[in-house]
Parts: sequence; C-alpha cells; structure tokens
Amino acid sequence: MAVGHTFCLKTLIMNLLLPHTGTVIWMLISFLTVFFILKKFAWKPVLDALKQREHSIRDALTSADEAKKEIEKLKSDNAKVILNAKAEREKILKEAREFKDEIINDARKQATAEGERIMENTRLAIKSEKESAVKEIKDHVAALSVYIAEKLLKEKLADSKDQQELIEKLFNDAKLELRN
Repeated sequence: MAVGHTFCLKTLIMNLLLPHTGTVIWMLISFLTVFFILKKFAWKPVLDALKQREHSIRDALTSADEAKKEIEKLKSDNAKVILNAKAEREKILKEAREFKDEIINDARKQATAEGERIMENTRLAIKSEKESAVKEIKDHVAALSVYIAEKLLKEKLADSKDQQELIEKLFNDAKLELRN
C-alpha cells in the first residue's frame, strides 16, 4: 500500500508539473478573458489613477518649490525688517541721547542763571548792608564828634573872648573850603 500511495503521489505531482493541452487552452482563455475584462474596466482607471498620482506628486513638488521660494522671500523680508528695526532703535536711542543732553544743558543753563541771580542778589544785599553799616558808623561818629566837640567847647569856651576867636577861625576855614 505504501507503494500505491507513492505512485499516486508521483502521478499527481507529475500531472501538476506537466501541462496538458486542455489545461493550457483553458488557462489561456481564462487569462485572455481576465485580461480583456481588466483592460476594459480596470486598466483605464488604474492608468488614470497613476496619471492623477503623477500629477499630484508634480503639483506637490511645485508647491514645495514655491513654498521654499516663499520661505526664502520671508527670510529676506525678516532680515530687512530686523535691519529696519535696528536702524529705528538706533535712531530712537540717538534722539533720546540728544534729548537727554538738551535737558541737561537746559538744566545747567538754568542752574547757572539761578546761581548768578542769587549771587547778584547776595552782592546787592551785602552792598546794601555795607552802606547801611557805613551810614550807621558815620552817624555814630558824627554823634560822638558832636558830643566830644560840645564837651570841648564847653570847657574851652567858658570865656567869651575864646568864643569870638574860635568863631572867626571857623568862619575863615569855611570860606576857604567854599572857594576850593
């Protein structure tokens, strides 16, 4: 029995490996039927799908190139914006420095003018106080002089003859002063 099984198995394998004419014809008819059905119904949609896929890939590549160009343009624009911003910042800083210097100079001028005004007021006050003090001293000197002269005259002019001589002497001195 084992031999019978082996023979059957060998025959089966041989039948499978060796093509028979009928099988080949039926296989050919089946292949051509499937081929024509596929050509009529599937080939065109498959080719259309491939063309569509090819177009979508081409469009995607074009879009990618455009996006790359747009990114480069944006980078360039960003660089310009950054340069403009830096220039504007420098301009603002320069204006701020100039404004600061102007404020400082104005403050210095005001401080100088105020200092000069205070100094002038102080000089005038000192001059006024000095004149007042000199006048007061002159008044005291005059009062003391009159007091001393009165005391001297009382002692010296107790005699009327001395009074007459002193009056004439003073009168002559006054005349000389008026002529000069």
